[in-house]
Amino acid sequence: MRSVMVELKIRKIGNSFGVILPQEALTTLRVGQDDILYLTATPDGYRITPYDPAFERQMEAARRIMKEDRNLLRELAKQ
Repeated sequence: MRSVMVELKIRKIGNSFGVILPQEALTTLRVGQDDILYLTATPDGYRITPYDPAFERQMEAARRIMKEDRNLLRELAKQ
């Protein structure tokens, strides 16, 4: 992915504030109206992602368990 900087202006929307994301960003993120984005703090600033960071941590733990206990899981699947 190429490095692009897009200037976003904060706008008042009702009693809240928001930013308008350009179509290119929405396409890259594979999101649209009513989808949820997550804003997470990083050492370099903030990151916007459509992936729930808590869910990703849970999936990493599940992958590790599946790899470490592969034989046990195979036996359980037989029952």
